[in-house]
Amino acid sequence: MYAFVNNCPIFFAEEHRPFRFDFLDPHVDLSCLKIPGAAKSLTTFGSSKIVGYSKELLWEKLLFLLAVEGRSPLSNLCGTIRYDGDTVVCSNEYSKIMEFTFNECFYFIDRNATGFVEQKILDEDRYICYDYIAFNKGGKHEVDYIETGDDLVREIWFYPSDRIDGNTPVKDACAVSVLNQEQYLDFDYSQTMARFKTVHEMESRGMKGTFAHDYTTAGNPKHYKFRTTSLYRETSEQPNELLPQATNIKIPQIREQDLLQDLPAACVAYDRFLRYW
Repeated sequence: MYAFVNNCPIFFAEEHRPFRFDFLDPHVDLSCLKIPGAAKSLTTFGSSKIVGYSKELLWEKLLFLLAVEGRSPLSNLCGTIRYDGDTVVCSNEYSKIMEFTFNECFYFIDRNATGFVEQKILDEDRYICYDYIAFNKGGKHEVDYIETGDDLVREIWFYPSDRIDGNTPVKDACAVSVLNQEQYLDFDYSQTMARFKTVHEMESRGMKGTFAHDYTTAGNPKHYKFRTTSLYRETSEQPNELLPQATNIKIPQIREQDLLQDLPAACVAYDRFLRYW
């Protein structure tokens, strides 16, 4: 958004795509980008949760517009970016693919870019962990979201399974945890424990597995236990405070809301593309 609003070229070596369940406020209007209204209500426990546009959708659209305007010259082809105090060298896994200098650089975090900043304060490392969990049995239900407030499995997002083609009623889950370094290295906060806690949180709220087509002696229906498998864990490290390595490297202090408000004016320059959507 910063590159789009300020008409800047963008270079990155790490494709930092937004988390698939990060949503904008439902009142945000993106009609200037020809994105129709998409506010929806998620089924959860307690008060309803209303979400707006997917941040990933906005990210993809802005990056596409920057690319067709020639402002993303390397797209996702770059593997590393290195600044030696004079020149920026961009490389893929085989060779150098671009070299350039700059008058001013606006730096956003890129773990594959070196020479731009250093850590100013070594705070305790914090990690956001996304544990993806497959439901082999018990994945058919109406719940979309659970919030616990705990470090391990702070949120649970349910989504139609990517393992099954088509519009399936079977849901898998993504459990989001926020851990410090000690917890991150502890088995009690591992993928396996996140999977166990996800099932526990579901059962504690009265969710049940598949009906077993049988009844207890008291006449109550029997249900199979949830059967789950850990798919994979994605980790995002929360950065410490950063110090630029040169006076012409800036770390913008910006708010997402301010950039969103500036989008309509920035879209005017892209009307020749947007009018065909």
